[in-house]
Amino acid sequence: MKILKFIPKLVFMIALLAVTSCKENLTEINENPNGVNPGNANPNLLMPTVMSGVAKQYVGLGYGRIAGVIQHTQEDAWKDGFNDYNWSEEDSEWSAWYGYLRNNNLLHKRAIETGSKFHEGVALTMKSFIFGTITDLWGDVPYTNALKGDEGEMLPEFDSQEVIYKGIIEDLKAASALFAAGGAESYAPGYDVYYNGDPQKWQKFANTLLLRYYMRISSKLPDIAKAGIESVYASGIYLKSSSEDAVMEYIGTASDNSWPNAVAYDVSQSNWRRRRPAATLMKNLLANSDPRLKVWFLPVHVRWVSDPTLATGMDEFIREDGVILTGVKSLTEQELRTRIAAGHKFTRHFNPTLYKPSRPEQFNGPLNTDEYVGVPPSMLDPTYFNENPTTGQQVQNQHASQLSYTYQGVKGGILKARLASASETSFILAEAAQKGWAAGAAETHYNNAIKQSLETWGVEAQYDTFIKGAGVAYNGTQAQILQQKWVASWTASTEAWFDFRRTGLPVLTPGLAPVSRALPLRFIYSNSELNNNGASVRSAIEKLEETNFSGPRKKNSQWSKPWLVQGTGKPW
Repeated sequence: MKILKFIPKLVFMIALLAVTSCKENLTEINENPNGVNPGNANPNLLMPTVMSGVAKQYVGLGYGRIAGVIQHTQEDAWKDGFNDYNWSEEDSEWSAWYGYLRNNNLLHKRAIETGSKFHEGVALTMKSFIFGTITDLWGDVPYTNALKGDEGEMLPEFDSQEVIYKGIIEDLKAASALFAAGGAESYAPGYDVYYNGDPQKWQKFANTLLLRYYMRISSKLPDIAKAGIESVYASGIYLKSSSEDAVMEYIGTASDNSWPNAVAYDVSQSNWRRRRPAATLMKNLLANSDPRLKVWFLPVHVRWVSDPTLATGMDEFIREDGVILTGVKSLTEQELRTRIAAGHKFTRHFNPTLYKPSRPEQFNGPLNTDEYVGVPPSMLDPTYFNENPTTGQQVQNQHASQLSYTYQGVKGGILKARLASASETSFILAEAAQKGWAAGAAETHYNNAIKQSLETWGVEAQYDTFIKGAGVAYNGTQAQILQQKWVASWTASTEAWFDFRRTGLPVLTPGLAPVSRALPLRFIYSNSELNNNGASVRSAIEKLEETNFSGPRKKNSQWSKPWLVQGTGKPW
C-alpha cells in the first residue's frame, strides 16, 4: 500500500525520540530500541521503521550487486564488487539485517504485551523474512539465542541452516494462523507500508513465504518441502494477483527514502549511468521479443551500421541522420537524449571486411549492431565494450544500452521495493507440479506466472502473443520454469541467485575478470562478528564446504558451500 504523507514525519520522530500521543497511552518510541522504554513502545510506530528498512535493504541487493552476480545488470566502472565478485567481509550488511531484527523483536514483544494478534503476525512474518534472508546470504547464523543481549547472551552460538529454516517455517505457520483469525482493531491506518492493515493480504504474503522456503529446502529436506507446498496449495491462500504483491512504495523526499540511484540526489547521474543491462539477460529478452525489454532498458544512443562501402575499418566520428559530424566522437548523455527525443538518429559505420578491434585484449569483436545491446559479464574493461570511443567514466558508452529513464526517478509507477510476488508464487507452484507434487498443473502455474509478471511491468496486453513464442511456450522442463523466473525477478534478483545456487539454473558462466571461475554462493562472515564472537563464527566456518573455487579465504569464502547446497552437486 502507499505510504501516507505523514509517515516521513513519523519516521523522523521515531529517530529523534519525539514523544507522540497514541492509542492506549503508548508513547515514546525510537528506531533504536535501546533508546526507548520497552514498556511504552507502540507497535504501530515500530512497523514503518522495520518494514521500510527491510524493503530498502532487500531492493538494495536485488537491484544492486546481486543483479550483477545473476547477470541482470553490469557496471561499467567501479565494477569489482558488482561484476567480478571481489567481495570482502560483510560488516555493514550484517549489521543492517540484525539491526532490523532488533527493532522487529521489540515489535513482537509489544504486540504480545498489548494483545495485538495482527501486530504479532506482522512481527513473525518480518522475523521470518529477515532471518530467511540472513541465512540465505551467509549460511549458519545466530538464531535461537540471537537478540538476547538483555538476558546476558552476548556471544550467541550459530544455529545450523536446517534449524533456522525449520524455525522460519514454524513462525510463518503461526503468523498465517494469526492472520486467519482476522481482525486488526489495534492497527492505526497508515503505519503498515505494505498492506495498510489488511490481515487477508498479510496471510497470503506469509503463505507465499512458506512456499519460498519450502522450495528453498527441497533438495535437502524433500519430504518436508513436498508436504508443506502441497498443504499451502490446498489452502488456496497465497499471492495470486500482482495487485497483492508485497511491495513498498517510496516517499521520494530524500535520497534515503527514494529509489536507489535516483538522479535527483546524484547531480552527475553517474550511478544511474554506470549500471547497464547485462548481455545475458538482454539476449534472452531479444530472442523472445519480450515486452518487458522496453520497460527496463533504452536503445543504444549510437547504433553501429555495417557498411561494406566504407573505405576504412570504422568511422572515427558519429553520424547524425546519416551525416558525419566531423570532429565529434561522442556527445553527452543529455545532448543525445534531447536530440534523439527530437527525432534525430545517431549511427556509426564500419566495414565488416576491414574492421579490426583497436584493443583486442579488451574487446575482440564482433561489433554489436542491435538496437538494444547489453554488456557481457565481467569484462576486463567494460567501458571499452563495443568500441566505445570515450572509455573511462566521464561520458557514457554510446554503443551500449542503458537502463530506462524511469530508473532515474525517485518514486512512483514501477519504482517499488518488491519483497514477494504472485509471479514468484506461481513459478514455485509450477516447479512443484513439474516435480510431480500435488500442486495443480505445472503449465497453468507457469502461464499465470508470466502473465502476473507482465502485469507488474504494465505490458499484460502483450501476454497472448508472448506466451505463444517458441522460447516461451511451456515445454515441461524445470530449466524453462527457472529461466523465466530468473527474468521475472528483475530488481529482486536475490531470489534468482538462491534459485541458481539450488538448481544451477539458468546456466550462467562468468566472464574474464572474476577472482574465481564460478559464480559466488554466499557472503563472507563479518569482521566485527569474527572479532567479537570468534569461537561461534569459527565453528560455523568449519561446517562450510571448501570448494575448488574457494581460494585463499578457504572455507570463509564466497565460493564455499553452506549446508543448503552441500551434497546436492549444485550449482557446480
